[in-house]
Amino acid sequence: MIDLNKHKLELDYPCNWVYKVVVVETVNIKKVVKEVIVEREHKLTESKVSSKGKFKSYTLDLLVHNEDDRKMIYELLGNHSDIKMVL
Repeated sequence: MIDLNKHKLELDYPCNWVYKVVVVETVNIKKVVKEVIVEREHKLTESKVSSKGKFKSYTLDLLVHNEDDRKMIYELLGNHSDIKMVL
């Protein structure tokens, strides 16, 4: 088995990166994403709805410029009060 903690992700930047974002179904995801990434070009698509309909997941695809940029967006999404989970 490969221990992923011992391997560093090597990417050629800039590149497109996909974040999976989970929110409560009543959240206006477009507003939330705009608050986090401001005017950056992106593609947001609904992915799945939980079995009871309480949560929705979305795929957020956007261009990241370097590793710090990629991690910063991940942290900003994860720290937003309306976002339950980011993958």
